[in-house]
Amino acid sequence: MLLTIPNLLTWLRIALIPLFVGVFYFEKDWLSRPEQNLVATVIFVIAATTDWFDGWLARKLHQTSAFGAFLDPVADKLMVAAALIVLLQLGRVDAVVTLIIIGREIAISALREWMAKLGASKGVAVSFLGKIKTISQMVAIPLLLYANPIGVFQPLVVGTWLIYAAAALTLISMLYYLKVALPQAVKHG
Repeated sequence: MLLTIPNLLTWLRIALIPLFVGVFYFEKDWLSRPEQNLVATVIFVIAATTDWFDGWLARKLHQTSAFGAFLDPVADKLMVAAALIVLLQLGRVDAVVTLIIIGREIAISALREWMAKLGASKGVAVSFLGKIKTISQMVAIPLLLYANPIGVFQPLVVGTWLIYAAAALTLISMLYYLKVALPQAVKHG
């Protein structure tokens, strides 16, 4: 089931990444910085929305698949990594935060793969803490992308606080996953 509607939405999310990144590389005469911020934010939010929608559709249409279960988190990680790298280049996020979040994603993906080989993949299923981390990231990133003040509301300030919270939750959830996986590692030598 490679070409189900949910999988096509996931492929759309992946296809939106170069468009979202490319917005910041277009001719400066074509878009001003505030317009670039708005266009990139809208593309990112559309992509993030497909993340929720593809999972909902897969369950509703009974089109869940092993391929979809593989592709969906890959698309999420690519989207977040691309956004963080753009934000780093724009000076809107700290390099340490970027390294923590991207590094954790790589480490946990490797841990899940290893645990699956041991037959213990249930031990590293997504936790509630991981979901809270993802929500704070997915709210912070559009705020940091937009960055322009909206009256008295400062998206850059709120986004910065949220991305720092996401980085802290990232470290905590990584420690949780490692703690859960450690007994399995010892058991399987």
